[in-house]
Amino acid sequence: MTVKSNHVTIKGIKDGLVFLLDDRCEFTSLLDDLRYKLEYSHQNILTGPIIHIDVKLGTRMVTEEQKEMILDILKQRGNLLVRSVESPVLEEEKDVEGALMTMSGIVRSGQVLHHKGNLLFLGDVNPGGTITCTGDILILGSLRGMAHAGVEGNVDAIIAASYLSPTQLRIAETISRPPDEWENRETSMEFASLQDGKMQIDKITNITRVRPDLNVFKGV
Repeated sequence: MTVKSNHVTIKGIKDGLVFLLDDRCEFTSLLDDLRYKLEYSHQNILTGPIIHIDVKLGTRMVTEEQKEMILDILKQRGNLLVRSVESPVLEEEKDVEGALMTMSGIVRSGQVLHHKGNLLFLGDVNPGGTITCTGDILILGSLRGMAHAGVEGNVDAIIAASYLSPTQLRIAETISRPPDEWENRETSMEFASLQDGKMQIDKITNITRVRPDLNVFKGV
């Protein structure tokens, strides 16, 4: 495949790369050029250790399906870790409060996963790995790294994990207790929240104490 267009510009920054995607070309042409850049044009800088990248879509409106198509191409290059995707928000998305993004995988040591909103992560966060969100962080897996919810000051955010043994928890600007105090905990799913400005840990079955707005299953 030969692609002569230049719909994708890759720029180096202090802590990674920025992918600037043309917002006026046909979407299929954009995908073709992105594949070409990764497979042929920039092999020298897209190999080796983990590289954090930020994707900027300009003024292009994309659906979730189109965004996933872009991410799927980037994920084929094993050393690229998408840190952010910047694009205009569709009007229907603006009206959905508390929307939950679902992602899966493993956040390994040295990797940072950031999401704007609430995140359901299906997988493990290893020691040295980090997840940050402006909203809630819900992990169906082990949290052995660092998690920071409510990064823009949302003190009502929570962090939950199937196995909670982090190196550090943060909600807004409040930092959890030292890692050595997480030893020998129960294996049941737990969550962290702020109460009177202090970090508190409780079983997930008691989450309605801090989130009374949640729908509760009461059986028949």
